[in-house]
Amino acid sequence: MATIGFHASHEQIPPEQLLRDVRHAELAGFGAAMCSDHLEPWSPHQGHSGFALSWLGAALATTELPFGFVHAPGRRYHPVVTAQATATLARMFPGRLWAALGSGQRLNERPVSPEWPEKEQRQQFLEASFDVVRRLHAGEEVSHRAPLHADRARVWDPPEVAPPLLVAALTPTTVRRFAPVADGFITVNQPLEDLRRMLGTWREAGGTGRAALQVHLSWAPTQEQARAIAFDQWRTNVFDPVTMAELASPQDYQRKAVQQDVGDEQIAGAVNVSADLGRHAQWLHEYAELGFDEIHLHHVGQEQTAFLDAFGGAVLPQLAGA
Repeated sequence: MATIGFHASHEQIPPEQLLRDVRHAELAGFGAAMCSDHLEPWSPHQGHSGFALSWLGAALATTELPFGFVHAPGRRYHPVVTAQATATLARMFPGRLWAALGSGQRLNERPVSPEWPEKEQRQQFLEASFDVVRRLHAGEEVSHRAPLHADRARVWDPPEVAPPLLVAALTPTTVRRFAPVADGFITVNQPLEDLRRMLGTWREAGGTGRAALQVHLSWAPTQEQARAIAFDQWRTNVFDPVTMAELASPQDYQRKAVQQDVGDEQIAGAVNVSADLGRHAQWLHEYAELGFDEIHLHHVGQEQTAFLDAFGGAVLPQLAGA
């Protein structure tokens, strides 16, 4: 059975509460955790964005869980900084960290840079980032020119156990391209056939290592409450991958959701919404049967306690039994 993890949403929850939540998740029976590294939330309604790298140090120190995080080397982070940060965490907590590198969103890069390259340029930069980070983790001195600059860079405390470098991917095209260089991939919930296609493409392209899935869900004691949570918090996150990468601010995502009159049908394509814990268990079992090694649950509400208790008490045991 796949490892069931807890997704810690920095965009929605202040970091001090999120630390309490991830400790609660461990006690509730979750076997792993992950987060995404953002500078901005997806919408003003979400309203938070703690610094993932410093938070990860605290979370790793105060739990026994393995952690992953999604991270975009580029304008906010030079790959040399990515290598140093991940090396430090991996030295302190060997064998408990993985990082998924992605091409990022304008949302998070716009505050620090006027430039936002085309997708192909971002992909080329990402390929070079995998190479540079790996070599620095191996203790090499690295110089590089295009598409990124590094001048005799070195991580002076390389990790004894190099953390796996996954690729963050939303399409079969991306997993095919990065299968030769990544130690696995992570994606988000999509229709089962689309996920099956991504897994198949990964394997056909020679991909090895872990396949991880982040599942957006909304649960509450009543269906109407679950629907309202999803509508309030995640209606800005239902757009196609190109749109999600190109919008520039939380306000832009909010306006887009209003302009397109995002409703229950569109939200249901991005979030598993149900008050029925058995239905959630069924969805998760279907994902696990596809062959994912890790499934990280992201309850899109800002209050996590009831979700953690309910899923720890009723859903995780069903999955373990299956």
